[in-house]
Amino acid sequence: MRTRTRIATGIATGALAAALIATPSLAATLNDASNGDTAGHGWRVTQQQTTAGSGDATMLRTRLQDGTCDGTGLGTGAQYRGAGAQNRGAAAGTMGAGAGSTAALSTLTSGTLTDAQKSALAAMAEEEKLAHDLYVAFGDAFGTRSFTQIASAETRHLTEVRFVLDRYGIADPTDGLAAGTFASTKTQALYDELLASGSASVEAAYTAARTVESTDIGDLRSAMSSLDAPDVSAVYTHLLAGSERHLAAFGG
Repeated sequence: MRTRTRIATGIATGALAAALIATPSLAATLNDASNGDTAGHGWRVTQQQTTAGSGDATMLRTRLQDGTCDGTGLGTGAQYRGAGAQNRGAAAGTMGAGAGSTAALSTLTSGTLTDAQKSALAAMAEEEKLAHDLYVAFGDAFGTRSFTQIASAETRHLTEVRFVLDRYGIADPTDGLAAGTFASTKTQALYDELLASGSASVEAAYTAARTVESTDIGDLRSAMSSLDAPDVSAVYTHLLAGSERHLAAFGG
């Protein structure tokens, strides 16, 4: 390496290190931007003051291109960007978050949920657990990488749902339950049926998985209707994008 290049590299590296030490939020941004949700799901999150000096903020969420590490085979790699943001109050800072980050979700305002919407949110937790448990079983049975990787994505999705369940004081119907066990008799029956049919062959397992993802997509779209809760809406939007990718990965 030429002397001039070494000097320039040293200066740049030193400047970056100094910036990270001086600005912890910047370090967090870079860390989230490089890691994020390893299932390849991403939000671009920007924060803008709505009224000068008020400190109120509007969160704008835009789904980014998704990568391949959730087994979908789509995209060329997860992309995460942390946008420059104005923090609440007078201080300015930078925020970045990978999708599924509860830290990112905590910055979104909560809203109002009807009893029906609360029930739908609780049911969504069971759907995510069903997908996870089923894909783990299929991955163990057939050694198919896509099932293993997408099961990991479902774990992160369930974490998001649990976050908003807790935020709204809704009991988690999946709490403490073993794999393949569900509180709802309807969900239990569906799991048992899909496990039995999908265990016949890899092709049958993919068919069962397509049923799961198609059901999730329909339920998510229904749950998002007339929803007045930005945080829950963000979770549903993220889960819907994931289910659409997963459906494509399973041949749907």
